[in-house]
Amino acid sequence: MSAHYDITAEKWERFTFERKGRVLTAYITSDHPVNGVDEAMHTELALVFNCLQRDTDSDLIILSAKGRAFCAGGDFDWFEEQIAHPERFRAIGWDAKQIVVTLLQMEKPVICRMNGAAAGLGATIALLCDVIIADETAKIGDPHVKVGLVAGDGGALIWPQLIGFAKAKELLMTGDLLSAPEAKALGLINYAVPAAELDAKVDEIVGKIMANPKWAVRWTKTTANIPLRALAAQMMDASIGWESVSNYLGDRKEAVAAFKERRAAKLTGE
Repeated sequence: MSAHYDITAEKWERFTFERKGRVLTAYITSDHPVNGVDEAMHTELALVFNCLQRDTDSDLIILSAKGRAFCAGGDFDWFEEQIAHPERFRAIGWDAKQIVVTLLQMEKPVICRMNGAAAGLGATIALLCDVIIADETAKIGDPHVKVGLVAGDGGALIWPQLIGFAKAKELLMTGDLLSAPEAKALGLINYAVPAAELDAKVDEIVGKIMANPKWAVRWTKTTANIPLRALAAQMMDASIGWESVSNYLGDRKEAVAAFKERRAAKLTGE
C-alpha cells in the first residue's frame, strides 16, 4: 500500500484547501485582485495537480478560487519582468507544459467551480477540468494575442476540441471574452447558473459522480482523456516555443505598455 499523503500538510502560497468527506476543494488564493498568475502561482500550478492526484483522502477535486475572479490571466508586473528579462520567460517553459500535462493526467475527476472571470491560462485550466460550472456573470476567454503573446500555454490545444476549429480560432485570434451563458451555448462549459445557485449545482454534479464506483469513474475519465494527452504531447513543446518567441517582439512590449497605460497600442508589426 502506498504511503499516506495529505496535500493540506504542505505549505502553499497560492492555494488553500477544504475537505468535505472524500471531496477536496482547492482554491486559487492570492492577494491579486483577480487572481492574476505571477511566478509563485505559476510554479505551484505546475506542482499542484500531481499533489492533488496523490492526496490519499480524496476521490474528487473541486477547483475554484477565493475572491471575485477564478483566474484572470497573467499579472502585468510579471509580464514586464519577462519582457525586460526574456530568460525568465524561457525558464518557465517546463512548468507551462507541466500545468497542462499534469491536469490531463489526473485520474480523479476535477470539477471547475468557476466563481468569476477566467482568462488566458486561467481559462485553459478551467477548460481542462472535466465539468465546468460557472457563475452566470463570469466571463471566459483567451486574450493572449491582446498582450502580444501566442496562446501557447494550452488555449490552442483545448478550445478547438470543445467548440470546433472555426469558432475557436476566431476567439483565439480576436482575444474576445464570452459571457458564461454564451460559453454554455457554444458547449465550451457545462453550466452557467446564478451565483446563489453555484454551490448547489456543483454539489449536485459531485453527488452524482461520487455515487458511482470510484474506479469506473476514474478510468472512464482516463480513457476519455487519451486523445487530449496525445494532442498535448504533439503540441505543447511547439506552442510554448512560439509563445516564448513572441515574448521577444516589439509589439509584445507595446501591447503590455498600452494596456497598463490605458491607451490604444501603437503596433508596428514587429
